[in-house]
Amino acid sequence: MSRFEPPELGTHLQGKVVVLTGGALGIGSELVRLLHSAGSSIFFGDILIPQGESLASELSSSSKPGQVVKFLYTNVSDHLSNLGLFDLAYKTCGRVDHAVSVAGINKEENIVDGDLTLESVRKEPNINASLNVNLKGPILFSRLASVYLRQQPPTNDKTSSTAKTEPATKNKSLTLVSSVAGFTEAPGLAVYSSSKHGVYGLMRALRKVLIKQEIRTNAICPWMTETRMVSGIEESWKEAGLPRNKAIDVARVIAGVMVAESLNGEALYVEGGRAWGIEEGIERTQPQWMGEKQSRDFQKGQEVLGTGENW
Repeated sequence: MSRFEPPELGTHLQGKVVVLTGGALGIGSELVRLLHSAGSSIFFGDILIPQGESLASELSSSSKPGQVVKFLYTNVSDHLSNLGLFDLAYKTCGRVDHAVSVAGINKEENIVDGDLTLESVRKEPNINASLNVNLKGPILFSRLASVYLRQQPPTNDKTSSTAKTEPATKNKSLTLVSSVAGFTEAPGLAVYSSSKHGVYGLMRALRKVLIKQEIRTNAICPWMTETRMVSGIEESWKEAGLPRNKAIDVARVIAGVMVAESLNGEALYVEGGRAWGIEEGIERTQPQWMGEKQSRDFQKGQEVLGTGENW
Protein backbone atom coordinates (compact mmCIF):
# COMPACT_ATOMS: atom_id res chain seq x y z
CA MET A 1 0.00 0.00 0.00
CA SER A 2 1.17 3.52 -0.71
CA ARG A 3 1.11 6.06 2.10
CA PHE A 4 -1.23 9.01 1.66
CA GLU A 5 0.05 12.19 3.24
CA PRO A 6 -2.82 14.70 3.50
CA PRO A 7 -1.65 17.90 1.81
CA GLU A 8 -1.63 21.17 3.69
CA LEU A 9 -5.06 22.74 3.40
CA GLY A 10 -3.69 26.26 3.04
CA THR A 11 -6.28 28.29 1.17
CA HIS A 12 -7.53 25.36 -0.93
CA LEU A 13 -10.81 25.13 1.00
CA GLN A 14 -11.26 28.83 1.67
CA GLY A 15 -14.60 29.96 0.29
CA LYS A 16 -15.59 26.45 -0.81
CA VAL A 17 -19.09 25.15 -0.17
CA VAL A 18 -19.30 21.76 1.52
CA VAL A 19 -22.31 19.55 2.20
CA LEU A 20 -21.88 16.69 4.65
CA THR A 21 -23.93 14.30 6.74
CA GLY A 22 -23.23 13.02 10.24
CA GLY A 23 -21.75 16.32 11.33
CA ALA A 24 -23.06 16.62 14.88
CA LEU A 25 -20.63 14.28 16.64
CA GLY A 26 -17.48 12.25 16.16
CA ILE A 27 -15.60 12.32 12.88
CA GLY A 28 -18.27 14.49 11.28
CA SER A 29 -18.13 17.24 13.90
CA GLU A 30 -14.33 17.30 13.78
CA LEU A 31 -14.54 17.66 10.01
CA VAL A 32 -17.02 20.53 10.35
CA ARG A 33 -14.62 22.33 12.72
CA LEU A 34 -11.65 21.68 10.45
CA LEU A 35 -13.43 22.95 7.35
CA HIS A 36 -14.63 26.01 9.24
CA SER A 37 -11.08 26.84 10.31
CA ALA A 38 -10.03 26.47 6.65
CA GLY A 39 -12.60 29.08 5.60
CA SER A 40 -15.25 26.84 4.03
CA SER A 41 -18.98 27.36 4.16
CA ILE A 42 -20.48 24.21 5.64
CA PHE A 43 -23.97 22.78 5.47
CA PHE A 44 -24.17 19.72 7.67
CA GLY A 45 -26.96 17.36 8.60
CA ASP A 46 -27.63 14.91 11.40
CA ILE A 47 -30.53 13.57 13.46
CA LEU A 48 -28.90 14.87 16.66
CA ILE A 49 -30.57 18.26 16.78
CA PRO A 50 -29.20 19.75 20.05
CA GLN A 51 -25.60 18.82 19.21
CA GLY A 52 -25.91 19.99 15.63
CA GLU A 53 -27.51 23.32 16.50
CA SER A 54 -24.98 23.94 19.25
CA LEU A 55 -22.03 23.32 16.90
CA ALA A 56 -23.48 25.55 14.19
CA SER A 57 -24.14 28.34 16.67
CA GLU A 58 -20.65 28.10 18.14
CA LEU A 59 -18.89 28.23 14.76
CA SER A 60 -21.15 30.89 13.29
CA SER A 61 -20.10 33.28 16.05
CA SER A 62 -16.51 33.16 14.78
CA SER A 63 -17.16 32.92 11.04
CA LYS A 64 -15.40 35.19 8.57
CA PRO A 65 -17.38 37.61 6.38
CA GLY A 66 -19.26 35.63 3.75
CA GLN A 67 -18.64 32.32 5.54
CA VAL A 68 -21.77 30.29 6.32
CA VAL A 69 -22.30 27.44 8.78
CA LYS A 70 -25.76 25.89 8.85
CA PHE A 71 -27.15 22.77 10.48
CA LEU A 72 -30.26 21.01 9.22
CA TYR A 73 -31.99 17.98 10.70
CA THR A 74 -31.26 15.24 8.18
CA ASN A 75 -32.43 11.65 8.14
CA VAL A 76 -29.97 10.24 5.60
CA SER A 77 -32.21 7.30 4.74
CA ASP A 78 -34.88 9.71 3.48
CA HIS A 79 -34.58 11.22 0.00
CA LEU A 80 -36.35 14.49 0.78
CA SER A 81 -34.26 14.99 3.89
CA ASN A 82 -31.03 14.69 1.90
CA LEU A 83 -32.50 16.91 -0.79
CA GLY A 84 -33.27 19.61 1.75
CA LEU A 85 -29.63 19.73 2.83
CA PHE A 86 -28.31 20.14 -0.72
CA ASP A 87 -31.04 22.67 -1.52
CA LEU A 88 -30.11 24.75 1.51
CA ALA A 89 -26.50 24.94 0.38
CA TYR A 90 -27.35 25.70 -3.24
CA LYS A 91 -29.96 28.34 -2.45
CA THR A 92 -27.65 30.01 0.06
CA CYS A 93 -24.36 29.92 -1.86
CA GLY A 94 -25.32 29.17 -5.45
CA ARG A 95 -23.17 26.04 -5.74
CA VAL A 96 -21.72 22.99 -3.98
CA ASP A 97 -17.98 22.23 -4.27
CA HIS A 98 -17.53 19.15 -2.08
CA ALA A 99 -19.87 16.52 -0.63
CA VAL A 100 -19.01 14.10 2.17
CA SER A 101 -21.18 11.22 3.40
CA VAL A 102 -20.05 10.59 6.98
CA ALA A 103 -23.20 9.42 8.78
CA GLY A 104 -23.08 5.87 10.08
CA ILE A 105 -24.41 3.72 12.93
CA ASN A 106 -23.81 0.30 14.42
CA LYS A 107 -27.07 -1.10 15.71
CA GLU A 108 -26.16 -4.73 15.32
CA GLU A 109 -28.19 -7.84 15.90
CA ASN A 110 -26.29 -11.10 15.63
CA ILE A 111 -28.10 -12.67 12.69
CA VAL A 112 -26.52 -16.07 13.36
CA ASP A 113 -26.82 -16.06 17.15
CA GLY A 114 -26.18 -19.56 18.51
CA ASP A 115 -29.19 -19.13 20.78
CA LEU A 116 -31.60 -18.82 17.86
CA THR A 117 -34.17 -21.59 17.75
CA LEU A 118 -36.72 -22.83 15.26
CA GLU A 119 -39.20 -20.61 17.08
CA SER A 120 -37.20 -17.41 17.67
CA VAL A 121 -35.82 -17.38 14.13
CA ARG A 122 -39.35 -16.83 12.82
CA LYS A 123 -39.21 -13.25 14.02
CA GLU A 124 -37.71 -10.98 11.37
CA PRO A 125 -34.44 -9.35 12.54
CA ASN A 126 -34.16 -5.58 12.81
CA ILE A 127 -31.55 -4.84 10.15
CA ASN A 128 -33.21 -1.88 8.46
CA ALA A 129 -31.68 0.82 10.66
CA SER A 130 -28.09 -0.11 9.84
CA LEU A 131 -28.74 -0.77 6.18
CA ASN A 132 -30.73 2.44 5.73
CA VAL A 133 -28.17 4.72 7.37
CA ASN A 134 -24.97 2.99 6.28
CA LEU A 135 -25.83 2.05 2.69
CA LYS A 136 -29.12 3.52 1.49
CA GLY A 137 -28.05 6.91 2.88
CA PRO A 138 -24.76 7.11 0.90
CA ILE A 139 -26.56 5.95 -2.25
CA LEU A 140 -29.20 8.68 -1.95
CA PHE A 141 -26.53 11.22 -1.01
CA SER A 142 -24.32 10.30 -3.98
CA ARG A 143 -27.18 10.63 -6.45
CA LEU A 144 -27.95 14.15 -5.26
CA ALA A 145 -24.27 15.09 -5.03
CA SER A 146 -23.71 14.08 -8.66
CA VAL A 147 -26.23 16.73 -9.74
CA TYR A 148 -25.51 19.56 -7.31
CA LEU A 149 -21.73 19.31 -7.69
CA ARG A 150 -21.92 19.91 -11.43
CA GLN A 151 -24.15 22.97 -11.22
CA GLN A 152 -22.67 26.35 -12.05
CA PRO A 153 -23.51 29.37 -9.87
CA PRO A 154 -26.66 31.16 -11.10
CA THR A 155 -25.65 34.47 -12.66
CA ASN A 156 -28.70 36.27 -11.29
CA ASP A 157 -28.57 34.87 -7.76
CA LYS A 158 -28.78 37.93 -5.51
CA THR A 159 -28.84 35.90 -2.30
CA SER A 160 -25.60 34.06 -2.96
CA SER A 161 -22.82 36.14 -1.41
CA THR A 162 -20.37 33.24 -1.55
CA ALA A 163 -21.07 32.55 -5.21
CA LYS A 164 -20.36 36.19 -6.08
CA THR A 165 -16.97 36.26 -4.39
CA GLU A 166 -15.66 32.81 -5.31
CA PRO A 167 -15.48 31.45 -8.89
CA ALA A 168 -16.70 27.97 -9.71
CA THR A 169 -14.02 25.29 -9.45
CA LYS A 170 -13.37 22.13 -11.39
CA ASN A 171 -11.97 20.49 -8.26
CA LYS A 172 -15.25 18.90 -7.18
CA SER A 173 -15.30 15.85 -4.94
CA LEU A 174 -17.58 13.22 -3.44
CA THR A 175 -16.12 11.40 -0.42
CA LEU A 176 -17.79 8.36 1.12
CA VAL A 177 -16.91 7.06 4.58
CA SER A 178 -16.76 3.27 4.65
CA SER A 179 -14.75 1.34 7.25
CA VAL A 180 -12.00 -1.23 7.66
CA ALA A 181 -15.03 -3.54 7.88
CA GLY A 182 -15.72 -2.54 4.28
CA PHE A 183 -12.82 -4.60 2.95
CA THR A 184 -11.98 -7.07 5.73
CA GLU A 185 -13.93 -9.52 7.86
CA ALA A 186 -15.77 -8.26 10.93
CA PRO A 187 -16.99 -11.29 12.91
CA GLY A 188 -20.24 -10.59 14.71
CA LEU A 189 -20.96 -7.48 12.66
CA ALA A 190 -22.57 -9.06 9.62
CA VAL A 191 -25.02 -6.27 8.78
CA TYR A 192 -22.61 -3.43 9.51
CA SER A 193 -19.85 -5.09 7.50
CA SER A 194 -22.19 -5.82 4.60
CA SER A 195 -23.31 -2.19 4.45
CA LYS A 196 -19.75 -0.85 4.61
CA HIS A 197 -18.66 -3.27 1.87
CA GLY A 198 -21.53 -1.74 -0.08
CA VAL A 199 -20.17 1.78 0.41
CA TYR A 200 -16.77 0.65 -0.86
CA GLY A 201 -18.51 -0.90 -3.86
CA LEU A 202 -20.48 2.29 -4.41
CA MET A 203 -17.25 4.27 -4.71
CA ARG A 204 -15.91 1.77 -7.24
CA ALA A 205 -19.13 1.93 -9.24
CA LEU A 206 -19.07 5.74 -9.41
CA ARG A 207 -15.39 6.65 -9.81
CA LYS A 208 -15.16 6.17 -13.58
CA VAL A 209 -18.58 7.65 -14.23
CA LEU A 210 -18.40 10.83 -12.16
CA ILE A 211 -14.85 11.71 -13.20
CA LYS A 212 -16.28 12.33 -16.68
CA GLN A 213 -18.19 15.15 -15.01
CA GLU A 214 -15.00 16.30 -13.26
CA ILE A 215 -16.18 14.96 -9.90
CA ARG A 216 -13.61 12.92 -7.98
CA THR A 217 -14.94 10.01 -5.91
CA ASN A 218 -13.03 8.40 -3.04
CA ALA A 219 -13.71 6.30 0.05
CA ILE A 220 -12.32 6.49 3.58
CA CYS A 221 -11.91 3.24 5.54
CA PRO A 222 -10.98 3.98 9.17
CA TRP A 223 -9.85 1.30 11.59
CA MET A 224 -10.46 1.68 15.33
CA THR A 225 -11.48 5.31 15.91
CA GLU A 226 -12.27 6.86 19.28
CA THR A 227 -15.98 7.57 18.90
CA ARG A 228 -19.06 6.47 20.82
CA MET A 229 -19.45 3.57 18.36
CA VAL A 230 -16.51 1.68 19.89
CA SER A 231 -17.02 2.48 23.58
CA GLY A 232 -17.52 -1.19 24.43
CA ILE A 233 -14.04 -2.27 23.31
CA GLU A 234 -11.90 0.76 24.18
CA GLU A 235 -10.36 -0.71 27.35
CA SER A 236 -9.40 -4.05 25.83
CA TRP A 237 -8.00 -2.25 22.79
CA LYS A 238 -5.89 -0.02 24.99
CA GLU A 239 -4.60 -2.99 26.96
CA ALA A 240 -3.57 -4.70 23.72
CA GLY A 241 -1.48 -1.65 22.77
CA LEU A 242 -3.06 -1.40 19.32
CA PRO A 243 -3.05 1.83 17.28
CA ARG A 244 -6.14 4.02 17.39
CA ASN A 245 -7.41 6.95 15.41
CA LYS A 246 -8.76 10.08 16.98
CA ALA A 247 -11.77 11.52 15.19
CA ILE A 248 -9.70 14.54 14.10
CA ASP A 249 -7.17 12.18 12.45
CA VAL A 250 -9.83 10.80 10.13
CA ALA A 251 -11.23 14.30 9.53
CA ARG A 252 -7.78 15.48 8.39
CA VAL A 253 -7.56 12.61 5.91
CA ILE A 254 -11.01 13.44 4.52
CA ALA A 255 -10.10 17.12 4.14
CA GLY A 256 -6.84 16.08 2.48
CA VAL A 257 -8.72 13.96 -0.03
CA MET A 258 -10.98 16.91 -0.80
CA VAL A 259 -8.03 19.08 -1.87
CA ALA A 260 -5.89 16.35 -3.52
CA GLU A 261 -6.87 17.12 -7.12
CA SER A 262 -5.17 14.03 -8.57
CA LEU A 263 -6.90 11.55 -6.26
CA ASN A 264 -9.84 9.67 -7.74
CA GLY A 265 -11.20 6.18 -7.19
CA GLU A 266 -9.05 5.48 -4.15
CA ALA A 267 -9.93 3.84 -0.85
CA LEU A 268 -7.83 5.00 2.09
CA TYR A 269 -7.24 2.77 5.08
CA VAL A 270 -6.73 4.98 8.17
CA GLU A 271 -4.87 3.50 11.13
CA GLY A 272 -3.27 5.32 14.04
CA GLY A 273 -3.76 8.66 12.31
CA ARG A 274 -1.99 7.51 9.14
CA ALA A 275 -3.53 6.63 5.77
CA TRP A 276 -2.67 4.22 2.99
CA GLY A 277 -4.19 3.71 -0.45
CA ILE A 278 -5.63 0.23 -0.99
CA GLU A 279 -6.63 0.12 -4.64
CA GLU A 280 -3.16 0.25 -6.16
CA GLY A 281 -2.08 -2.88 -4.30
CA ILE A 282 -5.24 -4.74 -5.23
CA GLU A 283 -4.82 -3.90 -8.91
CA ARG A 284 -1.08 -4.63 -8.96
CA THR A 285 -1.44 -8.07 -7.40
CA GLN A 286 -4.57 -9.07 -9.32
CA PRO A 287 -2.72 -11.56 -11.58
CA GLN A 288 -1.48 -13.33 -8.44
CA TRP A 289 -4.81 -13.86 -6.72
CA MET A 290 -7.03 -14.10 -9.82
CA GLY A 291 -4.61 -15.84 -12.17
CA GLU A 292 -2.71 -14.20 -15.03
CA LYS A 293 -5.01 -15.32 -17.84
CA GLN A 294 -8.14 -14.64 -15.82
CA SER A 295 -6.81 -11.18 -14.96
CA ARG A 296 -6.10 -10.37 -18.62
CA ASP A 297 -9.55 -11.56 -19.65
CA PHE A 298 -11.15 -9.62 -16.83
CA GLN A 299 -9.42 -6.39 -17.83
CA LYS A 300 -10.50 -6.88 -21.43
CA GLY A 301 -14.05 -7.48 -20.24
CA GLN A 302 -13.96 -4.29 -18.19
CA GLU A 303 -12.99 -2.37 -21.32
CA VAL A 304 -15.95 -3.86 -23.17
CA LEU A 305 -18.32 -2.99 -20.31
CA GLY A 306 -16.97 0.58 -20.15
CA THR A 307 -18.88 2.75 -17.70
CA GLY A 308 -22.24 1.10 -18.14
CA GLU A 309 -23.80 3.24 -20.85
CA ASN A 310 -24.80 0.19 -22.90
CA TRP A 311 -26.15 -1.95 -20.07
